[in-house]
Amino acid sequence: MAKSQIWFGFAFLALLLVSAIADDVVVLTDDSFEKEVGKDKGALVEFYAPWCGHCKKLAPEYEKLGASFKKAKSVLIAKVDCDEHKTVCTKYGVSGYPTIQWFPKGSLEPQKYEGPRNAEALAEYVNKEGGTNVKLAAVPQNVVVLTPDNFDEIVLNENKDVLVEFYAPWCGHCKSLAPTYEKVATVFKQEEGVVIANLDADAHKSLGEKYGVSGFPTLKFFPKDNKAGQDYDGGRDLDDFVSFINEKVGTSRDSKGQLTSEAGIVKSLDALVKELVAASEDEKKAILSRIEEEAGNLKGSTARYGKLYSKLAKNYIEKGSGYANKEVERLGRVLGKSISPVKADEFTLKRNILNTFVASS
Repeated sequence: MAKSQIWFGFAFLALLLVSAIADDVVVLTDDSFEKEVGKDKGALVEFYAPWCGHCKKLAPEYEKLGASFKKAKSVLIAKVDCDEHKTVCTKYGVSGYPTIQWFPKGSLEPQKYEGPRNAEALAEYVNKEGGTNVKLAAVPQNVVVLTPDNFDEIVLNENKDVLVEFYAPWCGHCKSLAPTYEKVATVFKQEEGVVIANLDADAHKSLGEKYGVSGFPTLKFFPKDNKAGQDYDGGRDLDDFVSFINEKVGTSRDSKGQLTSEAGIVKSLDALVKELVAASEDEKKAILSRIEEEAGNLKGSTARYGKLYSKLAKNYIEKGSGYANKEVERLGRVLGKSISPVKADEFTLKRNILNTFVASS
């Protein structure tokens, strides 16, 4: 297979992965609104603005609603950013945020939702209007809850990189941050060495005072080599947190929790792979020995990658130059199916390393 075809396959697979893990709440735009709403299912639509405090407060409740109804074939849970898509918001009479409207099946004539803004009340309303009988889903909690009893054990563990949010239950900014912070924890849940945690510093004031917390939320990062902690002063969008953790820890995750194309790549071993691919048959075994030696010198999480390089290099020699292309194609097919996150990580790492063999051919 030509290289261009292989890379097209990678791009298509990436698109499939992004689609497969899209948010449970459907994001609508000026262009897509009437392609999705008023069709063969009823739709509950939140018209919001990113800067709106009430919208931020509603966000975790609305996401819980979306997660609960995502498999309901007759109902759509959606939202529109009215800062970005003013045309559709104006068309449907939106003058304040958030505005929640119900669009019956086959209709673009909405009725305004006037009930409480919590997941329970919204679910009851959607079930009534949509003729469904959906129960609220339990939302997975990946943020580790800290207390005085477990704080030192988790945060001061020298084998873990730990991000801690010190919050207060009554704090509006903390409530706004909560859904994003949970997403950060979800992104890194497969990383054994990374912990995303929070502490109710209002209930546990002594711990907050110990770490100099004077306002909420306060975020501090406790890397493996600095358990005194350092202030997190970055942005509070999901991408900001993900970039920070990747940079500080050496992980390679995107904002959907998928491994990036850089995951597992070790530059020194990549250089040796290129030598291996270009070498004559008589030279290959000597280069394999160098790969195994270099891999054996790796420490920490990269030691795992070194073993994978050694195994794939050995397979490349034993199975011939066509091995890498065939294996990349096979992995692409497997990754396109529904597999566990653990297996997805395993196969993505293998594919990333094999890409060096393919690119060097």
